[in-house]
Amino acid sequence: MGFHSLRACTDQLRNEGELIVIDHPVHQHLEIAEIQRRLFRSGGPAVLFTTPKGSAFPILVNLYGTQKRIERIFSDSLDRVKKLVELKIDPMEALKRPWRYWRSPIDAISMLPRKVRRGPVLSNEIPLSRLPQVTNWPNDGGPFITLPAVYTEDPHRPGTLRSNLGMYRVQLAGNEYEHDREIGLHYQLHRGIGVHHSAAIERGEPLKVSIFVGGSPAVAVSAVMPLPEGLSELTFAGVLAGHRIAMISRPGRPSIYADADFVIEGIVMPGVTKPEGPFGDHLGYYARKHEFPVMQVEHVWHRKDAIWPMTVVGRPPQEDTLFGWLVHELTGPVIPTVLPGVQSVHAVDASGVHPLLLAVGSERYMPWKNDTRPSELLTQASAILGQGQLSLAKYLFIVSQGDAPGLKAHQIRPFFSHLLERVNWLRDCHFHTETTIDTLDYSGSGLNCGSKLVVAARGPAIRSLPREIPAGWSLPNGFYAPRVCLPGVVAVTGPAIEPKPQMSLSGTDDAAIWRISASAPWSADIERLVSTIRDDHPLRSWPLVVIVDDSEFASASLENFLWITFTRSNPAADVHGAGSTVHQKHWGCTGPLVIDARLKPHHAPPVVEDRETSARIDALCRSGGPLAGIVRE
Repeated sequence: MGFHSLRACTDQLRNEGELIVIDHPVHQHLEIAEIQRRLFRSGGPAVLFTTPKGSAFPILVNLYGTQKRIERIFSDSLDRVKKLVELKIDPMEALKRPWRYWRSPIDAISMLPRKVRRGPVLSNEIPLSRLPQVTNWPNDGGPFITLPAVYTEDPHRPGTLRSNLGMYRVQLAGNEYEHDREIGLHYQLHRGIGVHHSAAIERGEPLKVSIFVGGSPAVAVSAVMPLPEGLSELTFAGVLAGHRIAMISRPGRPSIYADADFVIEGIVMPGVTKPEGPFGDHLGYYARKHEFPVMQVEHVWHRKDAIWPMTVVGRPPQEDTLFGWLVHELTGPVIPTVLPGVQSVHAVDASGVHPLLLAVGSERYMPWKNDTRPSELLTQASAILGQGQLSLAKYLFIVSQGDAPGLKAHQIRPFFSHLLERVNWLRDCHFHTETTIDTLDYSGSGLNCGSKLVVAARGPAIRSLPREIPAGWSLPNGFYAPRVCLPGVVAVTGPAIEPKPQMSLSGTDDAAIWRISASAPWSADIERLVSTIRDDHPLRSWPLVVIVDDSEFASASLENFLWITFTRSNPAADVHGAGSTVHQKHWGCTGPLVIDARLKPHHAPPVVEDRETSARIDALCRSGGPLAGIVRE
């Protein structure tokens, strides 16, 4: 449906039974976030809180909480977007099947933003502190905007067609920010705003920034789309919305999204940063307090019927998981055209997205040779790690389509079995050290710094995967409770590492902890284990062993295994192996591969819900309560 405003969207969803209005006052500090998490987990409706405590505006949650609701919101445009993607892949399709694509030229016109002189969003101006101040997790550094569309224009060539629209978290208050004058702007590596910020610094001028909240749902979704650099997300938003996006044009100033519910305008001065965070983030841990750009607020606007949309990020799956699903649904077919030979790529949501990529490639270099060594797969792996946000991957596992023509990267269990049946740990491990990783990933050797491991497996199966643990295993002191996670994968509880991650670490303390991580005294535990894995040891038949703090928890579900293994390990520091060797600077092992996925002092602590808040929401959900039948206890 081509919604121009968030209000029109909520009205339609309410008529269809996909949205419920709650008039009971619920506090914007922790309580609304607790309700949103429960709504998402249960596949519940979107909810509009009309009188949230501490907020002058209604707050909307769980708008994107189910695939069905997303498909309903964009029911008029998803098919049109897919057709434009098909034409991007093969323009000749328009000549082969003109009846299928007759509307595509009309849809393409909606990619051009529409200049207007005024719009609903400029109806009212308010101080920054009047905006909703929603806090999601107990140790968050303050209230954050969690569904912003942060808009910048190229300082060298201003205009909407060279603009960038990204969903970067925004801290509204707290820390050292001046009341009603400053907010924190957190953006990470490989984000388009960085190109504009660099250009502004190069010119010695402030970066002009506008933050849009609300409006057409197409604008929020477009802000997370991985579009090529230089292509404005506003163009995609127009196609997804089914109409040209109205932008208020003003001489000498960036354009403003006319139909937004709220807009914050301001500037980022060159070289000015302040501590931002902590923030419970999408890896399931707190992003600690670090220096990030400060935005000096000049104006805050809102429309008359404004609604404040918000979401909660945390350990996956959360509502943003479905953003990832939609991105894949729309852009997945383009992968082979961007990455030749690569058939499919899957950023594993349960692992926190960036920590683990699975890929299915192809081997075409020497088809006349009966060679099972990965060759083109390694070229394709390098291409994947050179592609935008895919470059933030920490582990990349890639296999050949020729060995299993029907295998897809999103089929996680079959993928792991296929890889582990074929992998040669002496040959197939390729490390990238002292490189960039996700800003939010604290498993590395410093902020944004860590390592990567590419595992490329090809050829016929060389082993059968065990599925049961035999009786009478002997493990070194401190290692116990082996549990099966997947065929060929066993988790073992290892010696606890002290101290555990703490929230208070910042500044000098952080530096001290990173120094401890560099020495990694806990690695001696793993070396003690692998030294006992001789040819006759039962662990020899298991290609992958993961050392964890709690093997019962790690093996309880596929999601637990993926989250713990790939968010709590740094390949260069935490990957070990029985019978390991280094030959011509290439590391390998006879196996098994052993990953140390225990919590370590330099890691960030996991996000945990506040018990008192949970108890209050439980009471509201019981029979007779205002949330009974809507939100589960």
